[in-house]
Amino acid sequence: MPGASTATGVYARARTMDAPAALAAIEPAPPRRRFGFLLAWAVFWLLMITVAVQDHLRQGLTDVWRPLLWEGSSCLVASVIAWRLWRAVPRLDTKLSEPWRWFAASLVRLPASAIAFVVAVYAIRHAVYAALGLVYRHDPWPTVFAYETLKFSIFFLLFVAVVFGIRSHDTMLAERLRAERAISLSQRAQLLQLTQQLEPHFLFNALNTIAATVHEDPDRADSLLTKLAALLRAATDLARKPSGTLDEELRLLRGYVEIMQERFADRVTVAFDIAPEACGCEVPSLLLQPLVENAFRHGVERHPGPARITVSARRDGARLRLRVEDDIGVLPAVPAFGTGLTTLQQRLATAHGGEASLALRPRDGGGVVAAVELPCGQ
Repeated sequence: MPGASTATGVYARARTMDAPAALAAIEPAPPRRRFGFLLAWAVFWLLMITVAVQDHLRQGLTDVWRPLLWEGSSCLVASVIAWRLWRAVPRLDTKLSEPWRWFAASLVRLPASAIAFVVAVYAIRHAVYAALGLVYRHDPWPTVFAYETLKFSIFFLLFVAVVFGIRSHDTMLAERLRAERAISLSQRAQLLQLTQQLEPHFLFNALNTIAATVHEDPDRADSLLTKLAALLRAATDLARKPSGTLDEELRLLRGYVEIMQERFADRVTVAFDIAPEACGCEVPSLLLQPLVENAFRHGVERHPGPARITVSARRDGARLRLRVEDDIGVLPAVPAFGTGLTTLQQRLATAHGGEASLALRPRDGGGVVAAVELPCGQ
């Protein structure tokens, strides 16, 4: 069955979607958060430069280009190292569930990064001073390396901790997205499988009805076949369009009703009482057809005499209330859903959970009422 294979494919995709694929579905740094991170980074270094300049001025020195160069060179080199680290850490995402392993793998870069930082920063400073015809004087190299390495290590550890928090948050979002997608795809697969059960319930009776008219009234039989084809197309199209507007649903339902009225000649009257504001509500495809079929099967077929079936729809705020009632059916003392209504109930539960309901109850004055309530999505 095409629908069943489609459902199987949907479910297979849900099961085979692993965590890395889900993580790839989330941009590692969405534009808004990337901008926020860069803004925070810029503010941090602006504060560092401001403090250095203020400290330089408090010493009575006015050549502020020096602290600007010192902190600016540190900012430039640290930014390059931070960018390279940011690009590398996604490969460690598989270790996020074990933080000590993630930090160990990240901190392996610390010694080489610290040496590169010190060498690059001081190379820039010496080069700028030399270009200005000056000599950049500083403490002996062992002291410089010890002091700058300690400062850089503190900075590196803080940065790694921030990156760990960001990557952990990304992974948590990816896992949640993966779970939501799996649930959604599983529900869709279940819905597609359930809708395949609808076809046999009306196909047999409809074909018998058309067969009874094909010799007596070929034109009428041709018209009924066209309407039946529309119903079958709607049933098979549920794999691609599991829902539609109430107005679309009613057009299909009227075609079904015409087929069934032909079968029962003038014994059945079907009336539609539809509020205009309800027509735009989105409903599961072929929602009303099994309810009307139930009225024909358990009411009209089993009880001779004239019968009336009324289909009504009302919108109550964000809720849609639908009723299919007949004046000839008899409801058992303990109502039980057959295959058609059980399938419909499962479809409603799959699509709307506890927000949708299906109920059967006796009609005042005789007969049966099938009532459906669900959210009015548009």
